[in-house]
Amino acid sequence: MLSVLRGIPASPGIVVGPVHLLRWEVPEVRHRLIDDAEIESEIARFHEALDKARVRLRLLRARTEAQAGPKEAAIFDVQLSMLDDGEMVKAPIALIQQNLGAEKAFDFVMAEWRQHFARSSSPMLREKVGDLTDIHIRVLSLLLELPDHDPVDVPPGSNAILVTHDLTPSLTMQLDRNCIGAIATEAGTATAHVAILARSLGLPAVVGLRQALSALQGGEVAILDGTDGTLVIAPTDDEVAAAKHRVEEEAGRADVMRELAHSEPVTRDDHRMVVRANVDIPEESELAAQSGARGAGLMRTEFLVVGRASMPDEEEQYASYSRVARAFAGDAVIIRTFDVGGDKLPVGGFPHEANPFLGWRAIRMCLDESELFKVQLRALLRAAVHGDLRIMLPLVVTVDEVRETRQLISECVEELAERRVPFRADVPLGVMVETPAAAVACDTLVRDVDFFSIGSNDLVQYTLAVDRGNANLAPRYTPFHPAVLRLMQQVQTTGAAHGLDVSVCGEMASQPLAVFALMGLGIRHLSVAPRAVADVKRVIRGVRAEAAADAARAALAASTAREAETLLRRRLRSELER
Repeated sequence: MLSVLRGIPASPGIVVGPVHLLRWEVPEVRHRLIDDAEIESEIARFHEALDKARVRLRLLRARTEAQAGPKEAAIFDVQLSMLDDGEMVKAPIALIQQNLGAEKAFDFVMAEWRQHFARSSSPMLREKVGDLTDIHIRVLSLLLELPDHDPVDVPPGSNAILVTHDLTPSLTMQLDRNCIGAIATEAGTATAHVAILARSLGLPAVVGLRQALSALQGGEVAILDGTDGTLVIAPTDDEVAAAKHRVEEEAGRADVMRELAHSEPVTRDDHRMVVRANVDIPEESELAAQSGARGAGLMRTEFLVVGRASMPDEEEQYASYSRVARAFAGDAVIIRTFDVGGDKLPVGGFPHEANPFLGWRAIRMCLDESELFKVQLRALLRAAVHGDLRIMLPLVVTVDEVRETRQLISECVEELAERRVPFRADVPLGVMVETPAAAVACDTLVRDVDFFSIGSNDLVQYTLAVDRGNANLAPRYTPFHPAVLRLMQQVQTTGAAHGLDVSVCGEMASQPLAVFALMGLGIRHLSVAPRAVADVKRVIRGVRAEAAADAARAALAASTAREAETLLRRRLRSELER
């Protein structure tokens, strides 16, 4: 057995704790025939598994409702109703009566149902494939008497290291964060959404640990180091002691970093930067506001809808956006409209697509579902009375999308005026530049928008044709590729020429080396993970903008990403040592 697994650092920090395996995938089932005398007991065993699955779902529903609310918990009502569906019960029993083992009978029926639903012309039916898969896994695991790896079963206070193949946002909702100390996944990269969410929650994480599930049994003690991307299995006493010593050192360093976080982000040659925070969920806005950030440069709103059985109404959204606006006490709060799609799918009504990252997502979905979009826009206009709120549109590739949104905003203004509720009609509207098309043609947008925000995560992905969630391609995913840097420079130059603020809000803005490069490109607004504020300010205060500009010019002229990164690293080290 491997003693050290190496992956990709995703969220910093060290945790020593027991491994909790989450094997949330359909298990393999062998073909098993039974005698006539076993049919009755096999049917009883099938009913027993269904009963146990219902108990588990009710427990999961209760926990989710207590932690996240009744609307979030409603997703499990769908699965409970499926378990009570007469056809789902009758079809496996009919196969059992033909001498097929219960687990194979259920496996066969569920595979057939999932295939049928996936090919349906109805988006509502296609979206139920995820619920069918959950039921498929849960009931088969019970019939096969597999170890129970349900996420609700992490012991309270165990500080467990959750190890799984991948962790979707909807699955993350089910986890008790008082029990989980760290996350390790076989899939993913440092910019995958599990990594972003882990950083937002302050959970150390390592992704891309390709052999993790086969190398672990569950329950063994391990050390996860989210800074260097390792998982040490069954460590020695000396290794545990060393890890705990590092945890203590990090705690001591935290006091220094807190002081640095609240310092002014000014370079040694007196160039001022603006450092804002990324906010993933409204509940973290108060902590983000205390991180030393001056506002929120990106509030993601898709986590209001992912994993839910229904879309949030106007009042719920208004309350969420108002909470963030109030938390930052007058500093700018930039809220991105629903960036739903790709690997962030809501429950119900969303089409299955072969390539969702290039499909019906983000601003495309919002404009096509204009009534749903207007609910969000009205909530944003209302929340804007509580602070300096600004609206940002994701995945824009043409000015037509901005103009259509402005028309919808005008309609929302009229509707709110008729209702006589407080709102602001003059909310600034900006766009995320996250495709080569938007970057190259950003001059076509300048008359219709109030600001640009470069979404580095997707800009790198689309520019380099590298899936940012694919661990096999992680070395090829780099923001230092000259093509990416040149696109960013073009956006900055165009924005500055027209008096528009240009910020970077992707994960790149939280990396010290990338901060140095972005400063050199002339970018003066950054939005970073709250935990990264201190490190980002450390770089800003330790360098000269003039030196950063010289380094960026050298990187832009480089032939490869490796060459550009090496140049930047050498120049940054030299600056910090001066």
